[in-house]
Amino acid sequence: MNILMALSQLEVTGAEVYATTVGNELTARGHNVFYVSDTLTKPHDGPFFSLRFNKRSVPRRFWHVGYLIYLIKKHNIQLVHAHSRASSWSCHVACKLTGTPMVTTVHGRQPVHATRKKFHAMGNKALPVCEAIRDQLANELNVPLEQMEVSRNGIETERFQWCPAPENAKPVITIVGRLSGPKGELCYRLLDECLDLDRYQVQVVSGSTFESRFEKFKDQVTFTGYTHDVPKMLSEADLVIGAGRVAMESLLCGRPTLAVGEAQCIGIVDPNNVTKAMASNFGDIGPQDLDIDFTVIPSMIEQGLSTPHCDEATSQTIRDNYTLTKVVDQVERIYQDVYIDTLRREMPVIMYHRFINDDSGKGVHGTYLHIDMFEKHLKLLKRMGFDSLTFEDLQDARLIRRLEAGKRYIMITVDDGYVDNLELMLPMLEKYGFKAVVYVVTGETFNRWDVENPNNPEKSVPLMNAQQVKQLSASPHIEIGGHTLTHPKLDTLSDDAQRVEIFENKQTLETLLGKPLTSFAYPFGEHNQASKTIVEELGYQYAVATNSGSLRFHEDPYQIRRIAIFPRTDVLGLWRKVRGNYLFRKVKKS
Repeated sequence: MNILMALSQLEVTGAEVYATTVGNELTARGHNVFYVSDTLTKPHDGPFFSLRFNKRSVPRRFWHVGYLIYLIKKHNIQLVHAHSRASSWSCHVACKLTGTPMVTTVHGRQPVHATRKKFHAMGNKALPVCEAIRDQLANELNVPLEQMEVSRNGIETERFQWCPAPENAKPVITIVGRLSGPKGELCYRLLDECLDLDRYQVQVVSGSTFESRFEKFKDQVTFTGYTHDVPKMLSEADLVIGAGRVAMESLLCGRPTLAVGEAQCIGIVDPNNVTKAMASNFGDIGPQDLDIDFTVIPSMIEQGLSTPHCDEATSQTIRDNYTLTKVVDQVERIYQDVYIDTLRREMPVIMYHRFINDDSGKGVHGTYLHIDMFEKHLKLLKRMGFDSLTFEDLQDARLIRRLEAGKRYIMITVDDGYVDNLELMLPMLEKYGFKAVVYVVTGETFNRWDVENPNNPEKSVPLMNAQQVKQLSASPHIEIGGHTLTHPKLDTLSDDAQRVEIFENKQTLETLLGKPLTSFAYPFGEHNQASKTIVEELGYQYAVATNSGSLRFHEDPYQIRRIAIFPRTDVLGLWRKVRGNYLFRKVKKS
């Protein structure tokens, strides 16, 4: 995807670290990430555009919106991800005018006033970094809970490894944070009221401009300025004091950590309070700013210095919740949710069965299509600019690939494994450069399940034998998938019988083809929860249904909805079905 990260800042902030860290991981995953902000200090992979969001006069805001619209159109931006109040307001307007999906990560408490309640300007989804922010947005700004999802800071946890305790002659206490605003006030009071500067070696690490009020401490405190080697800085401290990412990174390194932020003091983080600490972003977010009893902090400092490391379980909790890859997996899933829901458009997954070349091949069930019409279908798809994907193309579980900028993808699936798939369909796929997923029944030689239908018997049509399946699979245009032994309605079988049908079919095909299968199709689209569980347990990554499942392709990989193609689906009918919003309109009508 083409993603625009928008910030407003004049100095290094946690929002910038979050945006660039997540942005760099997204870039590594193949996305194109662009940045727009007043300044951008942290290393980032992707173009940066300077825009003075902090200048908030009415003319300036018009300029901000206009420039954002220019960036969105010029760089084909598919989604905007804002990270601050000033940038989110302008982005919200620009996205509304261009129809661009938008999310906002909310890093701190939001100001509360009447206009903010009516126009919170966070786009389609708000992503508070902790529960305290989520609760404030809901309770004070009336942001609907369903429009929010907690998405924590993403940390490159491999950079922050458990380290030996330092052997300092004098205890080293490191305070990390800004020297301006509420954090600056907090740092000043810690130095002035809580720390024995003769007893401890205190260093303050900050990228902020040094303020004159801190001059009184310069003879006893080391003000180091900003550092790029954060792990080294943390490893040298006997105690780290900070909030937000600082506390998390410190705990990952095994350092005793006093979580105190601009709202509250959590104390020395341990297994008893780590959940509370996470909910408040380690003290940064609370019911009000600086709701702290500074008289108890000296004893907390002594408690922290009494142990060489934090509790290992606490460090593991941070690793489990803040690992960058896990957070970006969630962010990608949210991007897909917002993109699909906003545009009401999804990659179509279409379903064929068998193909005929004259009227003698017609049947009583609507599971056939004349090969000439199939060629017209492929010609239409080519004219519409479609490329095809198979599940093997998506076997890294990165379903977001289907939303690649500048691409229009479709998935063609074909059920049962009839001989005509090899003889009629494959030459057409090769001619027009499309791929298809063919789901093969292995325990029958013909369509017995339809022929022996007592109410509406079908004509007998041959299925491919093993050699024909292998020949079809040899084409780079084909993925073979599982489709059971005998094509039963799985939801009518016992769990054990289902497992036999699915497992033996899979084993037969994998032995024949010499490679694992990626996807499975439920016969008739019928299944239950046991079917899905068995399919997953047997190693399939995806399973397709027919007319059931989420409208979002990525939401349930074991119940992917498909669009059926019938004998009377002409070119116009196919055009309607593959435009992207067909299922949304169909489900809404029903």
